[in-house]
Amino acid sequence: MKPRDTLLALLVALLWGLNFLFIELGLRDTLPLVFVALRFAAVAFPLVFLVPRPNVSWKVVAGIGLTMSAGQFGLLFTAMHLGLPAGLAPVALQAQMFFTIGLGALFLREFPTRKQVIGSILGIAGLVIVGFGRVSSLQEGAALAGVLVPLLICIAAGFSWGVGNVISRSAAGASGLGLVVHSALWVPLPMLGLSLLLDGPAAVGEALTTLGPETWWGVAFTALVASVIGYSIWNSLLGKYPTAKVVPYTLLIPGIGMGSAALVLHEYPNALEITGAAVLVLGVAVGTLRFRAARPDVSAARGEARTEDKVGERLQGT
Repeated sequence: MKPRDTLLALLVALLWGLNFLFIELGLRDTLPLVFVALRFAAVAFPLVFLVPRPNVSWKVVAGIGLTMSAGQFGLLFTAMHLGLPAGLAPVALQAQMFFTIGLGALFLREFPTRKQVIGSILGIAGLVIVGFGRVSSLQEGAALAGVLVPLLICIAAGFSWGVGNVISRSAAGASGLGLVVHSALWVPLPMLGLSLLLDGPAAVGEALTTLGPETWWGVAFTALVASVIGYSIWNSLLGKYPTAKVVPYTLLIPGIGMGSAALVLHEYPNALEITGAAVLVLGVAVGTLRFRAARPDVSAARGEARTEDKVGERLQGT
């Protein structure tokens, strides 16, 4: 990736890591699916009248809206509403990386390189270490059981995100902002309808008429910063690069999420969690950064890089 695009990917990781604080804030006085509907209504309006529709099939736009937005955040917000801690949620959500790379290889023939495989293995190891650290900090019995279901729901959110990532590759070259805004139109009504079905009309009506400042702060950050800015950049990067090059940057999100949760929510990570976060960052470095050889061996390194590129092109069918 170009240096500018690398910095943009790092910015997205920062915004999405902080996003979990505002999700936690917004969920304090409203229903999770109502919160999702409000978030994406704020993304869509009034920008839908100002931002041109992306030059892609409406099926692609709808697919992104229903998977990357409605599916991912409907499940994520539900998991956090059921008790998944803000520090653990970004860790569990990183299952999306493995789903994305697997689906990208299966449907797009975008096979990861050797370095990306090694980086992903390190990332998985880091996630496992962080997971054990979170479990070790819980009390036995009811507390552990209470985390299991929300954790599985959050992993399902990662799968929905992974599907959306692969669909986004069909929108190569399209406006990232246009995709975010117009795909958001597919979220509010399905989420409100599902909330009416699961929570009941009375609960939904009360949630909509008793919105407090915490919900509005949550909606503002998650809609304008995390969605409009974050996903505009993200979709643009997915349109320019293979999924296996873009997705590993999201491994930074758990460390950012845990750190911000410790500072603001006083969810302090233990030694295992800190170790796991460090391994995650190492995995990102191995999988995404190019390491140059010493100066005397520059020509040899370039020849090896060209060979690896040719092999990668064959694997990808290009």
